[in-house]
Amino acid sequence: MIKALIIDDEPLARNIIKEYLLAYPQIEVVEECGNGFEGLKAITQHQPQLVFLDIQMPKITGFELLELLEELPAIIFTTAFDEFALKAFEANAVDYLLKPFSEERFNKALDKFLSSNKEDQNSTVQNIAHNIVPQNQTQNERIVIKLGNKIKVISIYDISYLAADDDYVKIHTAEGEYLKNQTLAFFEKNLNPNLFVRVHRSFIVKIDQITKIEAYEKDTHILILKSGEKIPVSKTGYPKLKAVLGI
Repeated sequence: MIKALIIDDEPLARNIIKEYLLAYPQIEVVEECGNGFEGLKAITQHQPQLVFLDIQMPKITGFELLELLEELPAIIFTTAFDEFALKAFEANAVDYLLKPFSEERFNKALDKFLSSNKEDQNSTVQNIAHNIVPQNQTQNERIVIKLGNKIKVISIYDISYLAADDDYVKIHTAEGEYLKNQTLAFFEKNLNPNLFVRVHRSFIVKIDQITKIEAYEKDTHILILKSGEKIPVSKTGYPKLKAVLGI
């Protein structure tokens, strides 16, 4: 039996999926959830093979939920995004259902899931979760972190700087430090360039946290932040820093 979850804040959408799944007796819906918080808990508890996932939901989005998962199930997105926004998905094997979707379109998505290799599904879901630029402005202004069984939402305005830490990024705030399973390249692409600048291969700094720039060794510099912390500036990072500071 294949365990499935439905995560969608619209009861009608959840009911339609359950109705269409009646044609697939090998798939059992073990739980349905109305938001991403409930969905994360349910995925952890049930370890489903398949998740029907809405993108725009209260509390956390579908993308943010995926970022919090270490082991990814197969995902079929259910979304009201228009066709233009969905072009990002068309290069991937993971399927999506554009609301309102017909039973015929639903069956095509299920057939793709049932015939796909699990490793291929996982890699493409991971690619989406880590590389698609968020469409929602609210999501662009926050970072979601998993702390044990809890979820913490960090406003980008509370960040001092980000530092590479092996396969993670360490997010530094006045409140504390938090690890995110992500890359600096992702944050460089997605953070507001008017607020953040990458000054080194291992550091992205919030511009308003900079108090001083000091020369260090040949062609390198050091930033002094409001917190007193010192951040190295590489030879390639210095021109970017000068450009954003207008010097």
